[in-house]
Amino acid sequence: MSEGPWGAGGDDLEKKVTEIVDRFKKGRPPQRIIFVAILILLILLGGQSSFYKVDTEETGVILRFGHFTGFAEPGLHFKLPFGIDRVYLVKTGRVLKEEFGFRTVTPGVRSTYSKRGLEEESLTLTGDLNVSDIEWIVQYQIADPYKYLFRIKDPEGTIRDICEAVVRKVVGNSNVTEVLTTERALLASAIEKETQTILNQYDIGVRIVTVKFQDVNPPDPVKAAFNEVNESEQQKESLIFQAREQYNREVPKAKGVAKSTILEAEGYAVERINKAQGETNRFLALLTEYRKAPQVTRQRLYLETLEEIIPRLEEIYIMDSNGAGALPLLPLRKTTIEGGK
Repeated sequence: MSEGPWGAGGDDLEKKVTEIVDRFKKGRPPQRIIFVAILILLILLGGQSSFYKVDTEETGVILRFGHFTGFAEPGLHFKLPFGIDRVYLVKTGRVLKEEFGFRTVTPGVRSTYSKRGLEEESLTLTGDLNVSDIEWIVQYQIADPYKYLFRIKDPEGTIRDICEAVVRKVVGNSNVTEVLTTERALLASAIEKETQTILNQYDIGVRIVTVKFQDVNPPDPVKAAFNEVNESEQQKESLIFQAREQYNREVPKAKGVAKSTILEAEGYAVERINKAQGETNRFLALLTEYRKAPQVTRQRLYLETLEEIIPRLEEIYIMDSNGAGALPLLPLRKTTIEGGK
């Protein structure tokens, strides 16, 4: 925020005119020359202070006799000279930043930061009565340059005070684990919304772009102990995930094996039942035929049995009940196999 170029007030102009008049009085020039010199000087100063430039990222706020008359867009503009019009340039096209808990010393590709003397700003009490060391930034844009300039005396200081109060409130309602690990993004979003709500109530023409935690750590005296606790928590979570992974792998597999076994048992049961029913039906059919012709059926069963058993024998001896000894060996199976080859 600054006054526009060539926007000198009437007091400066009056001093310059007085100096010129004093110089002319010492030499006692003619009054006409004095008048002409003063007139030329006024014209030059008026012409010089009648133009001003607004850069690309700026918006000009124009006051005439101290009253707001409008805005000036980027470019070259004309205004009334001699302090009648005053122009204040506000960087509305740039995202401005406020840093908390640290300060940027040398910005650039490899920026350097400093925390010296900012411990009170960064140390914050959590809801479970622990202390966390928080560094954060607030980025904002000037939405209404007139309100930003004239609604409040110190807008930057007001933004800092509001944001710091909101951060301490939100962090103070959370436990240290949420602040340091899992809930940082949600807490930053809550801080952004509440800060914007308060700024809207102040009506100073500022829009919050983002609130971001740069670094959140426990205080140095307890950092080592906290890191050990954090590592234990991470190891616990890792073991839980491994157990869930093994559970998700083994349980479906066991269910599949169990289902397969059940289906096989059911199939085997159906097979055995069908086979038993078939054997029963076959026996009943044979019994029916046997009752019709017992001798024929008995002879047929005898022949079918021999037809099934004889091919399994390696050697066959035929005995004659009337003879004294055994008949010659008949290697029927062997001959049949060799003939088949």
